[in-house]
Amino acid sequence: MPKILVADPIGAEGVELLKSCAEVDVKTGMKPPELLAVISEYDGLVVRSETKVTKKVIKAAKKLRVVGRAGIGVDNIDLDAATSAGIAVVNAPTGNTVAAAEHTMALMLALSRNVPAAHQSLKSGEWKRSAFMGVEVRNKTLGICGLGRVGSEVARRAQSFDMRLIGYDPFVSPDYAMRMGVQLLSLQELLAECDFITLHTPLTDGTRHMIGSKEVGMLKPGARLINVARGELVDEKALLDGLESGQLGGVALDVFAQEPPENTALIRHPKVVVTPHLGASTEEAQREVAIEAAEQVLAVLNGEPARNTVNAPFVAPEVHAVLAPYMPVATVVGKLLTHLAEGQFLGITISYEGEIAEHDTRTLQAAVLAGLLEPITTGQVNLINAPVLARDRGLNITEQHNTSAKEYSSIISATIETSEGKITLAGTSMRNEPHIVKIDDYWLDIVPTTPYMLFVDNQDQPGSIGAVGTIAGRHNINISFMEVGRLKLRGRAMMVIGLDDPVPPNVMEEIQNLDQIYNVKLAHLGPL
Repeated sequence: MPKILVADPIGAEGVELLKSCAEVDVKTGMKPPELLAVISEYDGLVVRSETKVTKKVIKAAKKLRVVGRAGIGVDNIDLDAATSAGIAVVNAPTGNTVAAAEHTMALMLALSRNVPAAHQSLKSGEWKRSAFMGVEVRNKTLGICGLGRVGSEVARRAQSFDMRLIGYDPFVSPDYAMRMGVQLLSLQELLAECDFITLHTPLTDGTRHMIGSKEVGMLKPGARLINVARGELVDEKALLDGLESGQLGGVALDVFAQEPPENTALIRHPKVVVTPHLGASTEEAQREVAIEAAEQVLAVLNGEPARNTVNAPFVAPEVHAVLAPYMPVATVVGKLLTHLAEGQFLGITISYEGEIAEHDTRTLQAAVLAGLLEPITTGQVNLINAPVLARDRGLNITEQHNTSAKEYSSIISATIETSEGKITLAGTSMRNEPHIVKIDDYWLDIVPTTPYMLFVDNQDQPGSIGAVGTIAGRHNINISFMEVGRLKLRGRAMMVIGLDDPVPPNVMEEIQNLDQIYNVKLAHLGPL
């Protein structure tokens, strides 16, 4: 059984799910040296935001195959180091979506009606109704920066408050935003028009301090800001300056650049509402993110594609349903090409025909490259690091898409170019099995179910099949299947033989020396 370390507190339901399929150690609150000392023992690691999965941790994690983040943000994980090491990083982006959206609305309402200050005043024995005059959110303009899962849920809720919705997100279409009742604007336009602004973008180099002194100065005077996403999205000093000058009418923060926060002047400001990173802190959200993260981790450890792998191309569920049957096809095509090609690899052209060509095929490309490189690479090769390894090797990668396919509903073909020439393989999926259907110009139908496959380029004449079979039988090599593709009667042909046993070099030489044989190659596929 795989061994998994849970390094941060997660919902008990997620831990139990992990324990159903793996050996699980729950060790929370570890210091970096403690984590470094034990991480080499584990195949999987589950964290929240507290544990930092640094490059040092990745380097020390000799067995690690997956890091699961029980939540959406992965800025505490070194994605580049994980990708280079072939370690999948998965998250749980949907489990806390509603919780974060509801907390955003709670902070916006608390900010608009001075709820925390009024609460504390009354608790202190005061009765100062006039001191806490608020504003309504009805008919106010809400600027939403980031229209992903949480931002979209905030938009839906804000509509029920009769707010005017404007948004900034360069990665969504105007039609998508319009369906949610959001008018897309540039960031500068949004800042000038909004009465409330809420942030829901991921933390990247491009979004770090997206609200700084310049942006605060562009806001409508008296605008109120809410941040339930990532503390580093704002320059906290710029917020404090904006509050002091009156440019900002109020700020509500659930996240901070440093947690626990160090900017106590900002926290103590009378126009600031704060909560200690509670965006996902609901019983429902903690249960859902724990289960979602556990499911993703177990999928990777079981050799299955995980939908929420953040250091691999995202595939929407409906697209995944179309492409998933072709992942093993792509992998076996890549593996066979490595065994059949001779000479120095120069480049590979991957072609997609039919229904699969209508979708984003980056995961299929990664599967072909993983199959191609796995037999010739020391260390782990998978969908995560295969494109990186291919680029590091200087392999030129070309993709072609054709939405029509004559012979099959969908087909993947790959041509590897080497210093010795080219070879092409094509495959498809039928009855939930990968089928190799073409080798260069030869059409055939092979289901790669055996660990070894013999490819015999031969003259199609009586006795060719029997001669090879006789040699195999003499050396106690069991034949599972045989398929022949030919271009014309008694012409050149490709014989493919499935074998249960390896073929020693002397037997390969014996087959090669047959008069009717042009060339023979052995492919060891291993487990498929």
